[in-house]
Amino acid sequence: MPLAAMSELRFRIALIAHIAFTLLICLPGLLSVGCRKEKAPPAPAPEVEVVQVIQQDVPIVHEWVGTVDGLVNATIRAQVRGYLLSQNYKEGDLVKKGQVLFEIDPRSFQATLEQARGELARQEAQYANARANLDRIKPLVAQNAVSKKDLDDSTGAERSTQAAVVAARAAVENARLNLGFTKIISPIDGMPGIAKAQIGDLVGPEQAGELTTVSTIDPIKVYFAVTEQAYISFMKRFPSRTASLEEGKNLEITLLLAEGSRYPYKGTFYAIDRQVDVRTGTIRAAALFPNPAGFLRPGQFVRVRILAGTNKGALLVPQRAVMELQGGCQVAVVDSDNIVQIRPVQVGERVGALWVISGGLAQSERVVAEGLQKVKQGMAVSPKPFVLTSKTVPEDSPNSPDRPAAGGR
Repeated sequence: MPLAAMSELRFRIALIAHIAFTLLICLPGLLSVGCRKEKAPPAPAPEVEVVQVIQQDVPIVHEWVGTVDGLVNATIRAQVRGYLLSQNYKEGDLVKKGQVLFEIDPRSFQATLEQARGELARQEAQYANARANLDRIKPLVAQNAVSKKDLDDSTGAERSTQAAVVAARAAVENARLNLGFTKIISPIDGMPGIAKAQIGDLVGPEQAGELTTVSTIDPIKVYFAVTEQAYISFMKRFPSRTASLEEGKNLEITLLLAEGSRYPYKGTFYAIDRQVDVRTGTIRAAALFPNPAGFLRPGQFVRVRILAGTNKGALLVPQRAVMELQGGCQVAVVDSDNIVQIRPVQVGERVGALWVISGGLAQSERVVAEGLQKVKQGMAVSPKPFVLTSKTVPEDSPNSPDRPAAGGR
């Protein structure tokens, strides 16, 4: 091999050896650089909206579904059998006590009365004759002119005819009453319903159904079912019967109509039933409402609201701040270091979009109102204020400032 070629070969071998040596020295460092993972920057604290616990007086109001009924409902039925001749009232108009509503054909009843009077006259004549005979026989008995048996027969005849007169007078009275029953009158002042019988119908006590119903509608009665819990709570506050009745008269009772408007007149407590319905756990109560224009009618469904008192200094939080879990309630409290504490609480009635907290919170604490799904126990958060708007307690809510809280539904 020429000398020049050998020199070039040696140079290349030396270059390769140098490169390999360099790689052996640098490779661990390169590998360590390539395999080193960059540490991620710490995640920012989640942003949540917090609100301070609200403290204010909360009216305690119960609300139930009620049914309107007449103060007195008189079912009008025929007491004698006959054909209906006339209807003497206009349906929907008010009637007075004693006013004739219907008339039944009286002719057969008039004839029966005349017959009874004739029988009475006959019996009275027989009685007068028997009494005269007795008066004649008595002195003859004293003279032994007639036997004692004749006296006994005359005495029995006099008493028998006297009893017949009494029976005949009763028959006359009965016939007179039946004739009077042909005029069907209203037993009360009130409003009659639409007649359920037509002129010409055969009516009587054996016929099914009534002719109509007359109801006293001013004042008018509203029935509602009170929960047993609300009843117990009320009676604990006023344990004596006198105190509970007196307080019942002072209750503020209002009505909401079917379309949501408020009835303009306030009601007064009327009565409460003697027992709790074992099927529903409620007790029936009634209130009276003025109804001068006849606006309320029996059968209407309404909502009854009763102001039962005031919860002084109640603590409230937005309903969205309360987590319901496994039969309990929790809130996320944010402390002064912006660290979350998940805490169980006891809740009371709802007040619009707020919830009364009866235990587990203090007035100075803050709770998460928006972003609950982001937080965990011990997590740091970035709080910002939750804005309480007028929609938080809507105007049409049962617990708004002019429509207090509905508890015990």
